[in-house]
Amino acid sequence: MNRTVLSVALLAAFTAAACSPKTADAEAGAAPMPVAEASDPAPAEATTPAVEQKDVVDTAIASPDHTTLVSAVQAAGLVDTLKGAGPFTVFAPVNAAFDALPAGTVDTLLKPESKADLTAVLTYHVVPGNVDAATLTQQIQASGGTATLKTVQGGELKAQVTDGGVTLTDAKGNVAKVTTADLKASNGVIHVVDKVLMP
Repeated sequence: MNRTVLSVALLAAFTAAACSPKTADAEAGAAPMPVAEASDPAPAEATTPAVEQKDVVDTAIASPDHTTLVSAVQAAGLVDTLKGAGPFTVFAPVNAAFDALPAGTVDTLLKPESKADLTAVLTYHVVPGNVDAATLTQQIQASGGTATLKTVQGGELKAQVTDGGVTLTDAKGNVAKVTTADLKASNGVIHVVDKVLMP
């Protein structure tokens, strides 16, 4: 598959994943706006006042699928940091991803004496900058199929295209799939992943 075809296929996959069925457009029966056009100016006839965009923390708090992640961020004392100017790219594991960890892992990480370990795990899911779907796609292509992402924790994640979707491989060889891309926040972007990444 040449790079042009790969780019089109990957951007289509990201756009499809990023279109939530609960958006106002979907509820109204209108076609969702493609991710690449999200920065286009609003139509002249639009009179609804703009809703203030939430930061990455408040975006996660609003998601019922990320309650464990939010609790972990609070326990690690990272709320103020992630409410900062950023921008941050957050790979956000769903509750089921935490539930899939070995028994007792989450409880142990949430203990006060494990705060350093918890902080390391959480910051391993954060990449500096605004790495949206298009940017990540370009990085993967430019790197010959595997992009290396430097995390805030200091470790690296390997991003690839696998079976038509983007996957991330952590330092221990665990592979997480991006299930929803480009959840825009005021200070960055969130990509939902189906596994907890370990440094």
